[in-house]
Amino acid sequence: MSADAYPIEIEFPDIGVHALGNTGISYVYTFDSGIDGPHVMINALTHGNEVCGAIVVDALLRAELRPKRGKLTLAFANVKAYASFDPAAPDKSRFVDQDFNRVWTARTLDDLSLDSSELRRARAMRPVIDTVDLLLDLHSMHEKSKPLIVAGPLDKGIELSAKLGTPATVICDEGHPEGRRMRDYEGFGDPSSAKNALLIECGQHWEASAVTVARNVTARFLLLSGVIDESDLPEGWLQPLPAEMLIVRVTEPVVAKSMDFRFADNFTGLEVFDKAGSVIGWSEGEPVKTPYDDCMLVMPSLRQLRPGVTVVRLGRIERRIPLHSKV
Repeated sequence: MSADAYPIEIEFPDIGVHALGNTGISYVYTFDSGIDGPHVMINALTHGNEVCGAIVVDALLRAELRPKRGKLTLAFANVKAYASFDPAAPDKSRFVDQDFNRVWTARTLDDLSLDSSELRRARAMRPVIDTVDLLLDLHSMHEKSKPLIVAGPLDKGIELSAKLGTPATVICDEGHPEGRRMRDYEGFGDPSSAKNALLIECGQHWEASAVTVARNVTARFLLLSGVIDESDLPEGWLQPLPAEMLIVRVTEPVVAKSMDFRFADNFTGLEVFDKAGSVIGWSEGEPVKTPYDDCMLVMPSLRQLRPGVTVVRLGRIERRIPLHSKV
């Protein structure tokens, strides 16, 4: 699917007004209520072309939202990539040197022999992130797929997703071969830690509905954490909950060996193949087949195709959680 297949339906906010920050870190703000409670972080622009999160964080800063309990951090991550956005080549501003969401291990961040624009930004943000209890990382997708939660591999991520209640599909996975995501960093990815994180894929990068999803999940995450009351929210952000949630366990990634990879159809994500052995694509001329019945495709895309990149992940539906009793 070509980059021009999706029109840009949303305006990119001028985030330059937030450059100073109040933490000693540019574009990062922390507000402390002075009352006991969790430290909650809403993060935008892990990828520079994923604008729905930037719209949400910009709106909360302009609205001067402050926590009633605990601490609230509002942050824009890869601002250099965001500044490079070009509507004629919208996918190129995903990152500057390397994917910001593949550098999040202590070993990588501590190794100063490694350098990139993204590593420098991650190291700058790290002192704040190290103090966060609950992280919501707002993302969007290359292809026009229904929104989903990336909950990580642990039960605590599934439990937090169920409490949040939306989006309807919860993806449980180990991450990417290229490197660790922010949502899996240190305590977020430690089953013995009370820290927790969710990554929300709100929709296709340029569609207006992704902003609606980002507003809704942010509002619900803040309410769930207890740092604000419903009366503190901007009007109209909360949306109805789905009837049920699907819990999907990613069993394996499909990683490109070379540039010679193609899908069997214009897949956009969450397609389910009834039978094992269904051909979903070809890698260097060899068929790529589903390994089991009822196999779901998770975020298929060739927009960042290169050797070593995950082009799709394969998932098994583990269970369904009814949400009829939730409001």
